Amino acid sequence: MRIVLICAVLAQAAALQAQIGGDAVYQFLRLSSSARATALGGSLIATKDDDVALSLANPALLNATMDKQISFNQTIHPAGATFGYLSYGQNFDKIGTFQAGVQYINYGKFQQTEPDGSITGEFSARELALNVGGSRALSDRLTVGANLKFVQSQLASYKSVGLAGDVAAIYEDTAARFVAALTFRNFGSQLTTYNKDKNFEPLPFEIQFGISKRLKYLPLRFSVIGQQLQRWAIAYDDPAIRDRNQLFNDTVTTRPGFGVFVDNFFRHLIFNAELSLGKKEVLRLRLGYNYLHSAEMRVQGLRGLAGFSTGFGIKISKFRIDYGLNIMHFAGMVHHFTFSTNLNSFLKKKSA
Repeated sequence: MRIVLICAVLAQAAALQAQIGGDAVYQFLRLSSSARATALGGSLIATKDDDVALSLANPALLNATMDKQISFNQTIHPAGATFGYLSYGQNFDKIGTFQAGVQYINYGKFQQTEPDGSITGEFSARELALNVGGSRALSDRLTVGANLKFVQSQLASYKSVGLAGDVAAIYEDTAARFVAALTFRNFGSQLTTYNKDKNFEPLPFEIQFGISKRLKYLPLRFSVIGQQLQRWAIAYDDPAIRDRNQLFNDTVTTRPGFGVFVDNFFRHLIFNAELSLGKKEVLRLRLGYNYLHSAEMRVQGLRGLAGFSTGFGIKISKFRIDYGLNIMHFAGMVHHFTFSTNLNSFLKKKSA
């Protein structure tokens, strides 16, 4: 019975992100690192500025403007699960920019029962990742980066540790206000398994490609992110189930080949837009749409806003506060908060 309960915990972790779940361990590595990314559909790999939290998903975004930038992120998931990320950036002239961070998730406490339903106690589940990363510019337009993560997972009495890594590259054309990014995330291996006699399980490896474009005469940035590119078919299609096609709003008993192709194509895409207001971008308004979230979290026969996300960022003095809302399901939403500041602003004031 304990094994069944552990499997339920793993399933919950996969469902939180509403992507491919159940095929890998350490699913929390897929979660959005910041409220900004959450508000913009869950991924923001092609936006280069001073947001050090974005380097968790794309280490190539690390740059000199993140020097002494610190960011604290906290998420409140349905059913009481909490996820957080703390990161710090440091720039070294002529060497590159580096970051260090701690990523953690607490699934809460669960009842431990026997097959007959009698309660024998309770257990907890939590996971942690320590990561370091760095980037280096190869030219005026091309930057590469990498992250290394040490992962520790504890599900009741079962424990596992592993190593994961990311490599990434971005191409930036500042004149055209255009950025393209390619990332290979979460490759690696378990060092120890949950059960010593079991085989090693895969990590949640993912390839992403994204582009962003900021308009010339309007402070508006659009992004399109391709997710789960290592695998084409990411939807389970059961022709025996009567389903509603979200794209064309028609009800079908069996789905034609073209409908399956279009549905699967859009599952790979995230669309988002960010509007910056004020001379120093004191206010940012955000909107995102993740079709994969929408397709996997919809309730048959009901219309909802699953897949949509929104949020804002506001700058107050030396601090920036961000909020992201991800509409996961009728049953609950994800609330994400980020507090960030640059320690240089305090150090300069003290030296003056």
